[in-house]
Amino acid sequence: MSYNSPFTGNVIQPTDVSYRSITLSANLQLEWPINGTSTDDSAARIMEVTATTTSLQLRMPPANQASVGQDAMIRNTGANTFVVYNYAGANTIVSIPAGEARYIYITANPTESGTWGIIAFGIGSSGADAATLAGYGLTAIGATLNQSQPVTTFSSNYTVLTSDRASTYVWTGGAGTLTLPLAATLGNNWFMLVRNGGSGTLTVQTTSSELFNGSTSVILQVGDSCFICCSGTAFFSVGLGRSTQFNFTQLTKAVTTGTYTLTATESANVIQKYTGTLTGAVTVVLPKTIQVYYITNQTDGGGSAYEITFTTNTSGAATAIVPPGQQVILLCDSANLLNASTIAAGAVNISLANGTVGAPAMNFASEPTTGVYRAASGEFDIAVLGVNRFALTATGLQITGTGNFTGGVAGGIFP
Repeated sequence: MSYNSPFTGNVIQPTDVSYRSITLSANLQLEWPINGTSTDDSAARIMEVTATTTSLQLRMPPANQASVGQDAMIRNTGANTFVVYNYAGANTIVSIPAGEARYIYITANPTESGTWGIIAFGIGSSGADAATLAGYGLTAIGATLNQSQPVTTFSSNYTVLTSDRASTYVWTGGAGTLTLPLAATLGNNWFMLVRNGGSGTLTVQTTSSELFNGSTSVILQVGDSCFICCSGTAFFSVGLGRSTQFNFTQLTKAVTTGTYTLTATESANVIQKYTGTLTGAVTVVLPKTIQVYYITNQTDGGGSAYEITFTTNTSGAATAIVPPGQQVILLCDSANLLNASTIAAGAVNISLANGTVGAPAMNFASEPTTGVYRAASGEFDIAVLGVNRFALTATGLQITGTGNFTGGVAGGIFP
């Protein structure tokens, strides 16, 4: 159908239909409006379609009756998926789920079926757009964007990535290290959350001597947590508090023989009392964390006078041996257990644990197997590299090894 212009006499083609709302209750064949169809089944540039049931077809007009680039936006406003076919239902162009929209256009038109291009659009609400927009720290729930802080547990040393933005990392191992990358690679506004839920200290260290709270590393004790925020040039913690209230709690633990590894809850007690009748040597494994312990061994050592050894299970680190009836203050530097007992002002004496030949009660930090110990009642002993070289008792002195006396030896009877 065409019309003549009253001003020029030239033919005027009717404009195409720009919008249609279609209720699809049966398969529907569309026609181009430019063909002057006498039905209402003309294709529009924008069509909102509601299918009353599933498996229905919306068939586009012949592709060879239009130009390449002829297009249509089709939105499914109903609850049922329908399928868009080319002319006469020969082939599928696209299936449109409920609530979604597709933009289709002719790319080739030598036949009625033609070739159609497809561009997928989001749904009519913001739900699909939210899923597309959700990046680090965001997640789409329904039609809205929501904050997201996924939790990752780790027990091995880890280097932080840019993609860890807004993530929560929980340490579950012993002593470990979390390495921050260069601040410039993260930028000003990057952040993550960290918690030490393990049994040892977690050292958060920077790269290339950059600063975290004014230092190149920050140690998170067991139970510590904080936000780590990046300024683009340095790192800062938020929420890393230190308690100013000292609450001493006591652990009372019965032991008999073998190895006991303290849980995080047990090791949180600064004062620890061990009870029970020992039937063998006992080893207590303390966490690899910086702490002070007040230990009292109230066990019955039995006839063999069994003792309790405290350790962090760190290779080469110093351990502490506490005999029955003895008390000791131990300093743990996350690896070594050091005796904190010292002579205070006004004190007239100092009491030492008995120690052993392999771990003398008074020894040297660089050589813990050399020092003074008490092997038995009424005896004073000196160990050198774990070997008894000097034993002084009420009956006399025993020296093990050869001697070199530059001033000579006098007095007494020599065999």
